[in-house]
Parts: sequence; C-alpha cells; structure tokens
Amino acid sequence: MKLLFDQNLSYKLVRALRGEFPGSAHVRDLGLASADDLTIWEYAKRFGFTIISKDSDFRQRSFVFGPPPKIIWLRVGNCSTQQIVTILQSYVVELSAFELDPEAAFLVIDPSLTRP
Repeated sequence: MKLLFDQNLSYKLVRALRGEFPGSAHVRDLGLASADDLTIWEYAKRFGFTIISKDSDFRQRSFVFGPPPKIIWLRVGNCSTQQIVTILQSYVVELSAFELDPEAAFLVIDPSLTRP
C-alpha cells in the first residue's frame, strides 16, 4: 500500500514507515503542500496512492465520489510523529485488509476505540 500523507501529518512518516508502506510519499515532497483537496485527490487517484489525513474533508469526498483513491482518516488528535508511527504499525493487518477489499473506500483509525 502506497500512502500519500496529507499536509497535516509529518513528512518524516514516509521514512519512518518505508518498510511497512514502500512507495509512500508526503504531499510536501510532491510539490502539493499548498494544493487543494481536489488536486491531491486526483494525484492520488492517478498514481495509485491511498490518502491518509487527520482532516475530515477527504472523508466527505470519499462518501460522495467513492474510490479510487481510498481514504484513511487518522483520528488521533495532537500526538508525536513517533506515536503515529506506532499506531500505523499496529494497524498493518487492518490496512492490508482495507487495501485488498475492492468495496472498501474509507477507513477510520481511532486508537481510542476498541478493535474487534
């Protein structure tokens, strides 16, 4: 799974998670740091990325348009980059299942919720 990290997440996540999510990128590194959501959406769709964001805007776009791209909404509030790394590493199984499910368009990661 190639993740496209939105501006509200650290660019350092790309390097920290390259083993789990090879080919991932941050909008900053693609010249999309100040791009609007539609531009980021279209880029992700064209190049096979799953967008990951702490912003609910992509969630709503996903409900209206569906995939691709798939959207991961990271509901973690203020936390460190290392905490996000740890969270995403702990969700690798769920993220793999999400990637493989052709019907899935949107995934919420909220560590405060009980997982099945």
